[in-house]
Amino acid sequence: NEDKAASAAAVTQKLIYQDNVLAMIGPNASRNAIPAAQIAEGARVPMITPWSTNPATTRDKRYVFRAAFTDDFQGRVVASFAYSELGARTAAVLFDVASDYNKGIAEIFRASFEALGGRVVAYETYTTGDKDFTAQLTKIRAANPDVLFLPNYYSEVPLQVQQAQRLGLRATIVGSDSWGSAELLTLGGSAMEGLFFTTHYAPDIATPVARAFIDAYRQRYGSVPDDVAALTYDSFQLLFAAIQAAGRVDREAVRNALAGIQRFEGVTGTMTFQGTGDPVKSAVVIQIKNGAFTYYGSAQP
Repeated sequence: NEDKAASAAAVTQKLIYQDNVLAMIGPNASRNAIPAAQIAEGARVPMITPWSTNPATTRDKRYVFRAAFTDDFQGRVVASFAYSELGARTAAVLFDVASDYNKGIAEIFRASFEALGGRVVAYETYTTGDKDFTAQLTKIRAANPDVLFLPNYYSEVPLQVQQAQRLGLRATIVGSDSWGSAELLTLGGSAMEGLFFTTHYAPDIATPVARAFIDAYRQRYGSVPDDVAALTYDSFQLLFAAIQAAGRVDREAVRNALAGIQRFEGVTGTMTFQGTGDPVKSAVVIQIKNGAFTYYGSAQP
């Protein structure tokens, strides 16, 4: 889909009306998954997005599912972690206002942190493609927050962290599941050391199901799978289970089987569906230690 909403919509139309697919896996990013979901819902075609966490992706939809937790849950987890675990009482947020994912989780974090009794003292925005965040970070430094929340993609966060550190920002920097690529460590280097983010699974505390997947992935690709790889694998396993349960190649039957999954043991944890396309599942907190993603803690739904 070229990471463009219009392309995601066009590909979805092709898959449904030309290729006559039984179901779809993806898109991943919320900015692409939301328009694709609208088309899939209208055509009554089951769709599972592995990585989209924006609530709008599945809201008011019967045929759209996800393997990830939602931003509503994740935003509360990050806010609670900052307030309770890190002892933060003031926070700043810097986010891409043009992206559904970034904007949505920023709003939920702000509301959740303030509900706990904290204050958001700076709330700064930028637009996709920006490289210089000095003006926003200078305002944030002046506000002197205890934490800085960056709910932005792994390709952007290293620049933001490096610029914040050059400006002498003292806040503890925390992030979300959009950090969960090894590319973050390559781009950010030592600047990322010690930082925290929430995500979907931690390879270093893997369950037997996850360990089997990680070992097979390593043999095939020579690297540890990131959260997108794990969630995509889980999405296909969910779909395969639903097709088997449906017992026939029928979109409505597959949709009903997906909605009826009571307990699924996936790479990214145990999940259940309770009448919506959003699974009930836990989140993990990762700390970057010695240049690697390291399990720090868990948060239950």
